Amino acid sequence: MIPFIVRRLGMTVLMFILVSMLIFGLTQVLPGDVTTMVLGRFASEESKAELRSELGLDRSLPVQYGTWLADFARGDWGTSVSLRSDIGPLIWERLVNSAYLAFVGLLMFAPLGIVLGLFAGLRRGTWIDNSLSIGSLAFIGLPEFVTGLVLMSLFAIRLGWLPASSTIPPGASFFEILPKLILPGMTVALTSLAYVIRMTRASTVEVMKTDYVRTARLKGLPPHKVLFGHVLRNALLPTVTVIAVSIGWLVGGLIITESLFGYPGLGRLVLSAIQRRDLPLIQATTMVIVVIVMLSNLAADIIYAYLNPRIRY
Repeated sequence: MIPFIVRRLGMTVLMFILVSMLIFGLTQVLPGDVTTMVLGRFASEESKAELRSELGLDRSLPVQYGTWLADFARGDWGTSVSLRSDIGPLIWERLVNSAYLAFVGLLMFAPLGIVLGLFAGLRRGTWIDNSLSIGSLAFIGLPEFVTGLVLMSLFAIRLGWLPASSTIPPGASFFEILPKLILPGMTVALTSLAYVIRMTRASTVEVMKTDYVRTARLKGLPPHKVLFGHVLRNALLPTVTVIAVSIGWLVGGLIITESLFGYPGLGRLVLSAIQRRDLPLIQATTMVIVVIVMLSNLAADIIYAYLNPRIRY
């Protein structure tokens, strides 16, 4: 197990370096001039040159990349040129907000999706299986903003049970903002729920056809021992990967959902940084999201290898 983890860590570090080069390169080719965006169109060339020197944009690209990557690894993420504040505390505040939303969404779709997918796989070919399959396909095809608008119209406007806006005060605790997390959490959960149901259902059907499950039944094992001891552990292997990948998306990829409900998360911060062409903020936020996604995938690989020892080889 240890050599497997070491190999996966090495691949993660290599991928981190390659992705950091890609992010740095893409931010250099964004249209427009960052000094013009900050100082305005009528700023003098002397002011623009002074700002370029302050941001280190007058140095060569390899030097800029090396300095930026070293500073990021040390936790020095610089200052936002549009907000004039340290990037570290700003990202941390938004990251905590995104973690709250990700936790609520994950809690909604992961257990329910596994249970429904397992139930559909065990009842393959029945009306229950067909209903769950058709319903999951319908939710997969719906964009996030459509799902969010429908939920907002129903639960916030028509029934008045939940707030339509998810704006929250800085420093609020999880339980204080929980009512405002339910609607955006439901929005992301309905999309992810469909994937988990279909993945778990397909895996369950395949596992039920295997020889070891058939042998366990012929030996007279109770159904619950066959289910939990043989079927569930093997059927959850692909589902673990889907859920782990979803964690990275839940933390940093909910730009549409956060914009729709006005929620101050990390995805909305990325969108704001791109609109203002705030290069240090763009680079730092995207790198934080990349780290989260990579750590989620690493955790998925380790759990996968634990559940199925053959993966280690």
